[in-house]
Amino acid sequence: MLSGRSPSTTGYAVVDLEATGSSSRRHRVIELAVVLLDSELVPQGEFTTLVDPQGPVGPTHIHGIEPQHLRGAPRFAGIAVRLLGLLRGRVLVGHNVGCDRAFLAAEYARVGLRLPAVPELCTMRMAAERGRGEPAPFGLGLRACAAAIGITDWSPHTALGDARATAALFTAYVTEASRAAGDDDAARAAGLAEQLGVAAVLRWPEPAGLLAAADALWVSRGNESVRRSVPNAPPGRA
Repeated sequence: MLSGRSPSTTGYAVVDLEATGSSSRRHRVIELAVVLLDSELVPQGEFTTLVDPQGPVGPTHIHGIEPQHLRGAPRFAGIAVRLLGLLRGRVLVGHNVGCDRAFLAAEYARVGLRLPAVPELCTMRMAAERGRGEPAPFGLGLRACAAAIGITDWSPHTALGDARATAALFTAYVTEASRAAGDDDAARAAGLAEQLGVAAVLRWPEPAGLLAAADALWVSRGNESVRRSVPNAPPGRA
């Protein structure tokens, strides 16, 4: 569900997903979350849903999702158009973001859409660069990186928990770069203005036919009777 002020059309979409396995070609998204930040890193809203993978749920011991949790959950095709609206115009941010993008691209390919070459920012890479080449004492995993800057109160291996932690990590890294540069413009100080510009003008696919008409409710983890829906909007807008 969207919280906070109405989102602008530019900024960052911090994403995380849980999947039925490690291969974007063979496995499916089972949960995803998006945390929206504007170009000044102000939180704009957060969205999350379980996703019916139309098959085995995979490593429950990792993501904690069991088959009964997915009763009433939408298939990816049912959320594809609204998710496009959340991502459109934004830089994609994630911890090991290439993995998240690969799964999203594969899911969109299955419904006949090509995910465009969205500008990406990886907090795992930012953590490595922040260490100036020195070995990270506890690794570059999200839990270790979050703990290193004092983020400890969250739920690992839930899409929304991980997306929130990644958003906090990203905000901390960009703010740190801004302070080091003595520049109040965080995006410019961190060298992100170009990515924001590219994202703002990137052309996105326009779904048609049955896919464009799909409008499934988003079902959150933890209480299967509570459904979160993205506010109604035409394709291409959040």
